[in-house]
Amino acid sequence: MLSLVDLRTRIIAGILDPAGAIRLAEAAIAARDPGIGAIVSRNPAPAIAGSGPLAGIAVGVKDIIDTADLPTQMGSPIYADWRPKADAAIVARLRALGAVPLIKTTTSPFASHDPTATVNPRDTGHTPGGSSAGSAAAVAAGMVPLALGTQTGGSVIRPAAFCGVAAIKPSFRLLPTVGVKTFSWALDTVGLFGAGIRDVAQGLSLIADRPALDLDLDAAPQAPRIGLCLQGFADAPDADALAALTRAARAAEAAGARVVDLVLPAPLPEAWACHAIIQDYEARQALAWEYAHHRAQLSPELGAQLDAAQDLVAAQYDAARRSAHRARRVLKDLFGEFDAILTLSAPGRAPAGLGTTGDARFNRLWTLMGVPCVTVPVPGDGLPLGVQVVARFGDDGRALAVAGMIERALAA
Repeated sequence: MLSLVDLRTRIIAGILDPAGAIRLAEAAIAARDPGIGAIVSRNPAPAIAGSGPLAGIAVGVKDIIDTADLPTQMGSPIYADWRPKADAAIVARLRALGAVPLIKTTTSPFASHDPTATVNPRDTGHTPGGSSAGSAAAVAAGMVPLALGTQTGGSVIRPAAFCGVAAIKPSFRLLPTVGVKTFSWALDTVGLFGAGIRDVAQGLSLIADRPALDLDLDAAPQAPRIGLCLQGFADAPDADALAALTRAARAAEAAGARVVDLVLPAPLPEAWACHAIIQDYEARQALAWEYAHHRAQLSPELGAQLDAAQDLVAAQYDAARRSAHRARRVLKDLFGEFDAILTLSAPGRAPAGLGTTGDARFNRLWTLMGVPCVTVPVPGDGLPLGVQVVARFGDDGRALAVAGMIERALAA
C-alpha cells in the first residue's frame, strides 16, 4: 500500500516531489484498477500544488461527495454524468492543503446497502464491503494513500476491516458534510482510509486542523483502561473474528493496557435497536425527490428500504431519538471508567461473492452515539480481519493513540 506518512516524509526530505508522488498513484491506478473496479472517474490532468502539507497526496473521494472537476454520480443512474458546480467543503479543504482529489471511488447507490461491482483486492471473489467500497479497495490495492468515505451504519469501519486497511470514523461533525449527499443527517459521518493508523491520524489531523490528533498517537496512556466488548445484543460473531478480537486484547495487555470484560448497560442495547428507525425516517426525507420521481431507477434494496420507510411515523422517530440521547449520557459516564472500548469491526471476514456488502451490526451503535471509531487490521493468514477501538465523543486523539498502541503490539 501507499503510505501517506512515507510519501510526506520523502517529499519533505526532497527525495520525491509532489508531481512524482502523483505519478506513482497514477501508475498504480493504471496497473491495478482494471482488476478491482474501485474507480468511477479520474482526473486525467490534475492541477498539482507545489507546496502545502498534503502536496503530492492523491486522494480517492467517495462518489457521493461533490467535486467541481469530476462527476458526482451517487452510484445511481439517476445522477449519471452529473457535474456539481462546487466542491464539497472537505474537498475544498483537501485542495487548500495541497492534496489532489484524483479519483472518485465507487459507492453503493446513495451510500445504501446495495453492493457495487468493486471486488476485494485481497481476494477478488469477495466483497470489499460497502457502502464506501471503492475507497477501501483503492487504498488496499495501493492506488492512493488516502481516501474519503462516509458512514451511516458501518460504511467506513467494516470495509476497512474487510480490505485490511486502517480507517477512522471521527466524532460526529468533526469533518464537514456540506456537499455530501445526505442519507441521514443525524448519522452521516465523513471518515478516512489509510494504510496504517499513523496515516489516518496525520490525514485527520491536517484536514481537521487539529495537530494534537497526530501528536497524541505517541502519547497513549501508560496503562490504558480498555473495555473488551462483544456487543452480545448484536448476536455472535464468527469464530475467526472473535479470535482476532482476543488476539488484539492480549496484544494490548502485553503493551501495558488493563483489559477487562465490558457488558454495555441499558439503555445502550435499546438504542442499538433504534438505529434503523432514525436512519430510515431521515432517509425517506433526504431521498424524497428521488423516490417520488425516479422510484423505478432506485436499486432493489434501497427501493424496498424506502418503501418500508414510508410507514414510519414521527412518534417512532422521536422515541428513537430519546432512546439515543439517554444512551449517549450513559456512555459518557461509562468512559469515566475506560479510556477506550475494544470491540469487533465486522462479524467476520469479507463474505464471498458480490451479492452483499456485509453486516453493520457491530458498527451501528457507535455511529448512533457519534463517538470516534478506528479499525485496526489484525495480521494473519487468509482474508483480513479488523478490530474496532472506540473512545469518548470528541476524544479522537485517544482513540487513535490506543489503536496505534494495539497496531504496534500486534506487529511485534
